[in-house]
Amino acid sequence: MKINIKKKRGSWNFGKNVPNNFVNHITASVPEYDLGHEIILKLSDFFLKDNSNFYDIGCSTGNLIEKLYKFSNKKVNLIGLDSEKQMINFARKNLKKKKIRNFKIVHSNILKQNLKKSDLIVSYYTIQFIPPKYRQNVINKIYKSLNWGGAFIMFEKVRAPDARFQDILNSLYLDFKEENGFSNQEIIEKQKSLRGVLEPFSTFGNTGLLKRSGFVDITTIFKHICFEGYLCIK
Repeated sequence: MKINIKKKRGSWNFGKNVPNNFVNHITASVPEYDLGHEIILKLSDFFLKDNSNFYDIGCSTGNLIEKLYKFSNKKVNLIGLDSEKQMINFARKNLKKKKIRNFKIVHSNILKQNLKKSDLIVSYYTIQFIPPKYRQNVINKIYKSLNWGGAFIMFEKVRAPDARFQDILNSLYLDFKEENGFSNQEIIEKQKSLRGVLEPFSTFGNTGLLKRSGFVDITTIFKHICFEGYLCIK
């Protein structure tokens, strides 16, 4: 796979031409990307009802919203948030083209966006791009906006609990990227571009954020190398 990553140090973003190749790029970059979506869809049956509000925070191309619309047998209000205008434009056109209904794509930063009362909120590899100093505020906002019994599903890249495990998991992840066609140069350029942009927490750090916001019922629903998914019920 030739992805032609030529970003400068610490300059990674999801604008410009990224939306056009986003799905292919992210599928090759994140292990079991589609499986994570499948888990979310099946879990949605336990929380969504007719007229429920569903949020996809960092909706990118609207891929998950499209899948949920086709999967669910409920009439759900599908709301996607993203801070990248190019992603928003791509998602709106894509969803309209595929005749998806009951959706709204909002160009907004989650830090500034008021959330409606919801039964399910998803953050699929998004919180890791929010500056650490703001993350607790974001998780607090998500918790408060959920109806009682509603759920927050969060998938994140995670750091290992110590240096030895970090080295092992990072090596396995590099193997994964090579096996998916990334050249050594592309891997290095991507790492440089993500400096100060992608800041993963450890499992302990992520669960700490969730517990401080008010979540008590938390369980891991996915784990592969350095990627993890959590189900949190209010």
